[in-house]
Amino acid sequence: MSDLNQIDLRALAVGNKRTWDQFVLASTALINAVVRRSLSTYRLSEEDVMDAAQDVYVRLCANDYRLLKTYDPARAGLSTWLAVVARSSAIDHARRRRQSTTPIDDVPETALAVEDRHVEKLKIPEGLLTERQTLILKYLYDEERDVAEIAQLLKIDAQTVRSTHHKALLRLREHFKEESS
Repeated sequence: MSDLNQIDLRALAVGNKRTWDQFVLASTALINAVVRRSLSTYRLSEEDVMDAAQDVYVRLCANDYRLLKTYDPARAGLSTWLAVVARSSAIDHARRRRQSTTPIDDVPETALAVEDRHVEKLKIPEGLLTERQTLILKYLYDEERDVAEIAQLLKIDAQTVRSTHHKALLRLREHFKEESS
């Protein structure tokens, strides 16, 4: 079995087949373990778990290895970075699998009725969030866009959208926790 630290990342990022094969061999155990652990609460079949692991590799080489090219060895070890990517990809896979598949024609009209009521918007103090955080919250909640769409629109990685969203929510929780004290 190959060691991840011996993989030539430049050759991998340009699509060298031999390097890719070595990378897959070296990373399979890690990615399968992370995916299996990440999906343990979702009660998915073994086939779904293996599909989710395959999704990790698809995500890594999609768009001319765009995600793989974002790896920065100064920020994290390759195995740590791969574990984060695998976990994120696995959760995305599980969320896609859980989507309802009931045809719209089979749903009673009363179940589709949307209550028309005024919802007061949260007043966020100016300067509490960065411009990017504010924009991502607007896209997610006001325009109800999904993470992939926002990432494409802003020309950033989907993980960056998730991370920015998470950081914005932490700031908001901290601010409103202090305000209510």
